[in-house]
Amino acid sequence: MPVQLPAPTIKQLEYFVTIASRSSFRRAAEELRVSQPALTTQIRALETTLGLSLFERNRTGTLLTPQGRELLEHARQLVLSMREFTGLAEMVGQGHQTTFKLGVPPTLGPYLLPNVLPSLHHQHQRLKLYVREAPPRNLLRGLTDGTYDIAIVPLPIERDDLAIEPLFTEPLKFVVPADHPLAGKSTVSPSQLRGEKVLTLEDHHHFHHQVQEICQRLGAHLQRDYEGTSLDTLRQMVVMGLGVAFLPGLYVHSEMHNPEALHVSEIRSKPIRRQHGLVWRASAPARQYYRALAADIREIVRERLGDIVSVHE
Repeated sequence: MPVQLPAPTIKQLEYFVTIASRSSFRRAAEELRVSQPALTTQIRALETTLGLSLFERNRTGTLLTPQGRELLEHARQLVLSMREFTGLAEMVGQGHQTTFKLGVPPTLGPYLLPNVLPSLHHQHQRLKLYVREAPPRNLLRGLTDGTYDIAIVPLPIERDDLAIEPLFTEPLKFVVPADHPLAGKSTVSPSQLRGEKVLTLEDHHHFHHQVQEICQRLGAHLQRDYEGTSLDTLRQMVVMGLGVAFLPGLYVHSEMHNPEALHVSEIRSKPIRRQHGLVWRASAPARQYYRALAADIREIVRERLGDIVSVHE
């Protein structure tokens, strides 16, 4: 009789998916917190069970074989389904005492979460959040592959596999150096921005593309020679007179208490805003709980930041 090999384990499939996403056994081992020899042993066992090779190693890194590419998405879905099953079991057994992985953009998280998390934890004392920052496109990708359970991202989003709860709308403020001709004006007309040199973040930030669209609409010039790596860097570039900028209202509220070197104003008759929402996989077992969290976040934001942002009803 032929020898019956054991079925692939979820751990082996998780290792397979992680190596494929990192294109490196070493980086995958670091992320999984296992030794590289142990990782290699598990992948060899998986390849033996399947009767095919999943990876090809060369000097530039680790590549999927054609067979590996064919199996990757199926393996990813199996790993994700098992994580969701485990999460549901924890919720049933412990009453939501589990850790949810929350993703936030770096242009929002540091200025929103300190105002929200203390009250949220007070209302949900069994809730644990593991927070990580990443650009919105990475957050959406991470929701798909299970890196994140929930994320706060810019809207709109049109994805059938994601559930979306709008949270609030945040204004963008127009900021100029103190010696700029527009300094001292509480409002600036859109025509006054025509020809202005506008600074923004590097183009892997969603915020960059929003400012780019604003410049196109108002006839301003986006400065591609000077791009900030963070909102703080962008602010300092304005102080140094390299150009003008748009800064998120929550950042201005949080970080610019005495902006003596800058002047903040609004765009007259054409307020510029960005919308944020809480997003999760539509199939997530905790989806009802996430919806309740979104409602609580809206109420906390309304109470603590209602004079800065507009909360969705």
